Amino acid sequence: MHRNGPLPFTTDRLDALPLEAAYADGMAAVLSDPALYTYTGGAPEDTAALRARYERQCAGSPDPAEQWWNWVLRVREDGRLAGYVQATVRGGVAEIAWVVGTPWQGRGYAKEAAAGLVAHLLADGSVRTVLAHIHPAHTASAAVAGAAGLAPTEEWQDGEVRWHRDVPGA
Repeated sequence: MHRNGPLPFTTDRLDALPLEAAYADGMAAVLSDPALYTYTGGAPEDTAALRARYERQCAGSPDPAEQWWNWVLRVREDGRLAGYVQATVRGGVAEIAWVVGTPWQGRGYAKEAAAGLVAHLLADGSVRTVLAHIHPAHTASAAVAGAAGLAPTEEWQDGEVRWHRDVPGA
């Protein structure tokens, strides 16, 4: 992983491209369904608000010990943006999240993207633990976490279950 930002990666059907503010135009439509925020809170953002958020994310964490790595997901077959994955990395621990827009759900893209993200993060050995926090009623997200090799723990944070994966020997 590159210290100054995320490197692109690919899966069978997706290209994960490092976030740029210019993606706000396409991503505002991808993230426009209020149903996407049922378990996470928040609401769809217009293009200007999303661009401002992306600019902040691309600038990076104000904490030098923490890195924010964000990617948009592009479906290789048609070139359309379909969602995003992200990782907040501190030391050898990465906390991940993913969102796939409603029109692309049910096709396995979230599982593919999350599994690809975990493999990408673990590939160079600097990340040794991957975490995700999932609302207990969000069964689709739990299935995605399981497909990425994470397992639920007994730990909770802000009403969500902590999911965990360690690299063997970590």
